[in-house]
Amino acid sequence: MSGASVKVAVRVRPFNSRETGKESKCIIQMQGNSTTILNPKNPKEPAKSFSFDYSYWSHTTPEDPTFASQCLVYNDIGKEMLQHAFEGYNVCIFAYGQTGAGKSYTMMGKQEEGQEGIIPLLCEDLFEKINDNNQEELSYSVEVSYMEIYCERVRDLLNPKNKGNLRVREHPLLGPYVEDLSKLAVTSYTDIADLMDAGNKARTVAATNMNETSSRSHAVFTIVFTQRKHDSETDLSTEKVSKISLVDLAGSERADSTGAKGTRLKEGANINKSLTTLGKVISALAEVDNCTSKSKKKKKSDFIPYRDSVLTWLLRENLGGNSRTAMVAALSPADINYDETLGTLRYADRAKQIKCNAVINEDPNAKLVRELKDEVTRLRDLLRAQGLGDILDTPMGSLTASPSLGSLCGQLGLLSVTSIQERIMSTPGGEEAIERLKESEKFIAELNETWEEKLRKTEAIRMEREALLAEMGVAIREDGGTLGVFSPKKTPHLVNLNEDPLMSECLLYYIKDGLTRVGLADVERRQDIVLSGAHIKEEHCIFRSERNLNGDVVVLLIPCEASETYVNGKRVDSAVQLRSGNRIIMGKNHVFRFNHPEQARAERRRPPPQRPPWSQWTGPSPRESFWRSRAST
Repeated sequence: MSGASVKVAVRVRPFNSRETGKESKCIIQMQGNSTTILNPKNPKEPAKSFSFDYSYWSHTTPEDPTFASQCLVYNDIGKEMLQHAFEGYNVCIFAYGQTGAGKSYTMMGKQEEGQEGIIPLLCEDLFEKINDNNQEELSYSVEVSYMEIYCERVRDLLNPKNKGNLRVREHPLLGPYVEDLSKLAVTSYTDIADLMDAGNKARTVAATNMNETSSRSHAVFTIVFTQRKHDSETDLSTEKVSKISLVDLAGSERADSTGAKGTRLKEGANINKSLTTLGKVISALAEVDNCTSKSKKKKKSDFIPYRDSVLTWLLRENLGGNSRTAMVAALSPADINYDETLGTLRYADRAKQIKCNAVINEDPNAKLVRELKDEVTRLRDLLRAQGLGDILDTPMGSLTASPSLGSLCGQLGLLSVTSIQERIMSTPGGEEAIERLKESEKFIAELNETWEEKLRKTEAIRMEREALLAEMGVAIREDGGTLGVFSPKKTPHLVNLNEDPLMSECLLYYIKDGLTRVGLADVERRQDIVLSGAHIKEEHCIFRSERNLNGDVVVLLIPCEASETYVNGKRVDSAVQLRSGNRIIMGKNHVFRFNHPEQARAERRRPPPQRPPWSQWTGPSPRESFWRSRAST
C-alpha cells in the first residue's frame, strides 16, 4: 500500500474584460512553487504566502519566459497521473476555483492548436501509448462514462434513454455508484473526442431546457482502463483496472458578487453546498492525517461527511481513499476578487495535507465476480431460510419486470400476486434481500459481458443519440456520421451560442426550403426544430426560405402570436428578413447565430464602392480636411 499526498497546483489567469474595465491591480505573485497574495484593503499587512507542488504563472502572454502554457500544465500533472494509471492505480484530477477563474480552460481548453486542456491531452496520450504497445501478450480496453451533477441530481450525458435523474446507491463491495450510468466502449481517441462532444451537446440542450449554464453543474468524465496480460507458460491471464476520474467542478460564487436572484440564487446555493461539503471533507481528512494521537478510540472530529453531498459521496475513493489524486486551483489575479482568491488558496493549502492510500488494482474482476457470487449464494440461502425458496425458483426478471407481477402469476400458478407481495413484505429483510440480490446479479451480468457485446451496446446508444438529435432538428452529416458543427456550403442554418465556449456552437439546425416550424414538442403539430424551456410556445416562430426574382435564397423570420423572439436585440412582432450573422433569441435561453453561406459568399465577391479620381473630387482633399481640422482645434 502506498500513502501519497494529494498533488496540488495553483494557476493564475490573465485579467478578463470585467477586471480590465475596472482597472484592477494584480495581487498575486509567484516564485518557484511559492504563491503570494497581497491584501488590497490593507497594503501595510504582510503578504500571505503559500507553497504548493506547482505554481503556474499564466497571467501574462506566451512571450513571457515564465508563462505557463497548457502543455506545461499537462506535462507536469497529466503525464504523471497517466503513468500511475498504467501502473494500475486509480487516478483523479479535479479543478477548483471561483466562477470564471479558468477551471474549464485548464481541464478542457479550446479546440485551437496548442489550447487543448488536460482532459483531451490525457485521452490522446493514452491511446498513443496503447498503439505503441508491441507486446502480443498485453492487450488493452477502454470504457468511458460522462455525467453531470446539477442541484444534487445526477444526469447521464451519453445515453439519451437516461433522461431522468439517476439514483446514487452504495454496494457493499463496490461502494458508492450511479445506478444505470452508461459505460461505453471506445477503441480510439476519435471515439473519446466524439463522446466528449456528444456529452457537451447534451449539456447544451439541458442548459437551455433547465435554465442553467455549464458552470452551474459539476461534470465528471470517467475512463475505465483495463490491461490484460496473458502468461503463455502458465496459460493464465491477469488484469489491472484503473479508473481515471476527470472532474470539472462548478464555480464557487458569492451572491453579492454575482447579483444572483431567483433560480440563479438557488443554483448557486446548491453549488456552494456541495463545494462547502467538499471543503469540510478535505479539512476533516487533513485533520485525520495530521493527528499524532495513536488512540484507537474514534473521535467525533474523525467523522468524514462524505454523504452530505452527491459530489463528495461519489468522489469518496478519490479523496483520501484508493486513488492518486491531483487538484488544480484556478485563481483570479484581480484585487476585486481578493476574498474569493484567498479562500481558494486556503482550500488548496488544506488539500495538500491529505494522504491517499492507493493500491494497484490487480485482477479485480475475477475477485469481484467471485465475491458477488458468494453474495448471491448468501442472499439465496437467507431467503430460503425465511421460507421464500419457491420465489427464487422463478427467474428474477419476471419478479421485477412489471409492477403488477403478472408474469410471475402465470409461472407459479398456485400463488397469487397478492400473496407473494404479502409474503415478501411480511418477512423481515425479505424485500431488501431481493433488491440486493437483483443488484448483485446485474453487476455479474455486466462484468461477464464480452468486449464485442460492449461495442455493440455502445453503437446502439450512439444510434439512439443521433436519432434523438435528428428528431430535434439538429443537423447530422449526410453520411450519417459525425455529429457536430460543420459548415454547409449552401443551406441557411442556425448555430447555438452560449456564454461558455465549450457549449457554444455545439448544435446546428438546418432551415429547409419552404417553411421550418419552431416550437415545443407536440404530437399533433410536428415541429421541425423542437425547443423547450421557459417562454417557448407550442408554435413559437416560422422560418420561410424562398427564392426571389434574382434567384437568391431569402429567409424570413415570422414570429407567432405572443411569442418572445428577438433579432439583434430587438423584439420582432412581424416578419423580418434575416441576413447572415444576425443574432436570434427565442424565449429567454435559446440564442442562435443565423448563417447564410450563399449570401455571405456573394457579399465577399461584391467589389468595394469606387471613389471618383482626385481630378473629379469636388470637395477638399483628405489631406486638406485633416489640416483644416487640426487648425480649427
